[in-house]
Amino acid sequence: MPGLLGKKIGMTSVFSADGKNVPCTVIEAGPCVVTQVKTVESDGYEAVQLGFQEKKEKNTTKQMMGHFKKAGVTPKRHLAEFKNFETQLNLGDTVNVELFNDAAFVDVIGTSKGKGFQGVVKRHHFGGVGQQTHGQHNRGRKPGSIGACSYPAKVFKGMRMGGQMGGNRVTVQNLQILKVIAEHNLLLVKGSVPGCKNSIVLIEK
Repeated sequence: MPGLLGKKIGMTSVFSADGKNVPCTVIEAGPCVVTQVKTVESDGYEAVQLGFQEKKEKNTTKQMMGHFKKAGVTPKRHLAEFKNFETQLNLGDTVNVELFNDAAFVDVIGTSKGKGFQGVVKRHHFGGVGQQTHGQHNRGRKPGSIGACSYPAKVFKGMRMGGQMGGNRVTVQNLQILKVIAEHNLLLVKGSVPGCKNSIVLIEK
């Protein structure tokens, strides 16, 4: 799907036409520059590679500098591919938030906040085991049994236990577009999107 790279600015709220206070997320969507156009003949599929945010030449590898010079653009910090653009794009073209002027909903892809090592109650929403009285002691938030001890004498793969939580690629679908502010490249979408402030997100039609 066609889309843009953007940066999550933060959250705020706006009033709807009927006077309701609607929570929303502010995203700086673009501007993005076309750094590569992939075709079926050369790459086996059609796609457009977009670059977002400037990057210093001294922090860019020689291979990537050659890639950007071929496109005739300055080095970019983030790259992503999108498909099925309505208009044909060429190297060096700029795509901004006006792409979403005729869209009502978008999908937003981001990296969720990392929460460190968490137990099963927070990580998998366990309700806890056993009673809280009659000698229960301190096992209210423990996972309980994780498998038989005699047969099969192993813990099955995928068993829900404590571990690293967060830091995953998360897609939130069908977020309503509340407002497009073209002069500042801002996009207001209803609700929350994954990631912390200033994190990079992908916005797809």
